[in-house]
Amino acid sequence: MSATEPWTIERIRDAIGSPVLAQRFIGEINRTPAHELLGVFARWERIAKDTLVAVERGRQLAEYDARGEEPPGQWIDVTDRIQAEAAAARNRGAA
Repeated sequence: MSATEPWTIERIRDAIGSPVLAQRFIGEINRTPAHELLGVFARWERIAKDTLVAVERGRQLAEYDARGEEPPGQWIDVTDRIQAEAAAARNRGAA
């Protein structure tokens, strides 16, 4: 996908990547009243753009890892916090 291509429903669906989220997007677009359509489209366009940026960043980091190099930048280990949040969510029955 080129950065200069216009964003369309199809392009957003493809950029999202996840079949579940893509289906949610299509469902939301199909159920949205016409006067709210631009706002819904803009929100999902932002999600698609953010997804593409994250995928590219992940690929770049994987290249560093494949070479056995440390990725650039300052990294903060939040593993303990994430695990605690996940445990709290499981305790609430969210997972």
